[in-house]
Amino acid sequence: MANLSLLTQSHLDAARTSDNGRSAELLLHDGPLRQTVIALVAGTELAEHNSPSAASLQVLVGRVKVTGMEVDEVAAGEVALLTHLRHAVRAEEDAVFLLTTVTGVEPAAEPTRAR
Repeated sequence: MANLSLLTQSHLDAARTSDNGRSAELLLHDGPLRQTVIALVAGTELAEHNSPSAASLQVLVGRVKVTGMEVDEVAAGEVALLTHLRHAVRAEEDAVFLLTTVTGVEPAAEPTRAR
């Protein structure tokens, strides 16, 4: 079992001392499901990339901006359904987020968002 509070601080510390300003760890991998904790220091960007079939981003600390989305900023405590289009993620301030992805499954026509 992963402790997100401890991992958040550990990866934020690692990102702050890393040459590339980031730190990541795959936490869960079960068939097509993957959960990864990713820390980025302010100004660091994950370059534009393809989106998996289904993905969400939950910000644990800080604030990030995701390109290609209607509402592009996600702050601590918020979770966002990621676009199926190519996108990039940029830390607007030091940030840690939990990325949940499902791979190898065809995306639905329209993702469902809980309210």
